[in-house]
Amino acid sequence: MSQRSREILRLVVETYMTTGEPVGSRFISKKLEHRLSPASIRNTMADLEEAGLLYAPHTSAGRLPTESGLRLFVDGLLQVGDLTQDERSSIEGRCAGSGRGFQEMLTEATSVLSGLSGHAGLVVAPKVDAPLRHVEFVPLGPGKALVVMVSESGQVENRMLDMPLGLTPAALAEAGEFLSRRLKGRTMGEARSEILGELAVRRAELDQLAARVVEAGLAVWSGEAERGTLIVRGSANLLDDVAAIADLERIRNLMEELENTEEMLRLIELAQGGEGVRIFIGSENTLFRRAGCSLIVAPLQNQQQRIVGAIGVIGPTRMNYARVVPMVDFTAQVVGRLLG
Repeated sequence: MSQRSREILRLVVETYMTTGEPVGSRFISKKLEHRLSPASIRNTMADLEEAGLLYAPHTSAGRLPTESGLRLFVDGLLQVGDLTQDERSSIEGRCAGSGRGFQEMLTEATSVLSGLSGHAGLVVAPKVDAPLRHVEFVPLGPGKALVVMVSESGQVENRMLDMPLGLTPAALAEAGEFLSRRLKGRTMGEARSEILGELAVRRAELDQLAARVVEAGLAVWSGEAERGTLIVRGSANLLDDVAAIADLERIRNLMEELENTEEMLRLIELAQGGEGVRIFIGSENTLFRRAGCSLIVAPLQNQQQRIVGAIGVIGPTRMNYARVVPMVDFTAQVVGRLLG
């Protein structure tokens, strides 16, 4: 691609990101450092259109970038900016608020990204299969119980479970003691096979109902561990620019995608596919193919450099990538440090 073509494509994309409107040759001629006639610019824009990088939404309109044009801009022409000190301090201060637990910290990180970018912020993280210290079942009524799991780090997680009818408090206590003895210092995944094998051998030694509770509990935990955590903040921002996104129904489709946690956890796989911030434009990924939105996402790495999730921003394809990329990158670094 010639230098002239690159410069005209850059101006079209940057103007589109600012206005959301088609860009005409006369406007481009006023912005170029080296003066060209509108006719010469139109010829170059026609060449870019033939190459699949620009398109004309109407016969007499200016040009807009295609997804391929946006991709070429992002990969080769984008000049990433930097955050101000106030923005850095805001991200660090809000994420590191004293007394916040893991969930609260991730929620705050998502909120600050949404606020600074003006788009929707999101974070996804798998359930942490942490070593446990104690497990206890608390009866809540017929067929219901609360399981309380305390990790070695002191984190407490409570879940509601459906119990077999007729289960006695003594049987619940026995199930809790059984699990606590065998899970102490281990993750649920590490202990699952051994516990189920021991149940088969010692089933006669346990109350029949207690054994069923243990099996049911393990099945529920194993299944939920695959779904993990999804937090989305600022999704209403996606509706502020419906005219630019051009189709409210596509936004509804995006909301449906965001509500599907299993689909969202694929963001972790996207982040794992490369180091640092990654940009997915429109139909480039299946999660947002129908919504016509772009996703800027970075992996969350703990201090052991293990990827434990992903954080990012979703917005229209004309979002300000140069501004949002450093926001996502810096927020991912801050959260990674706080994860320990």
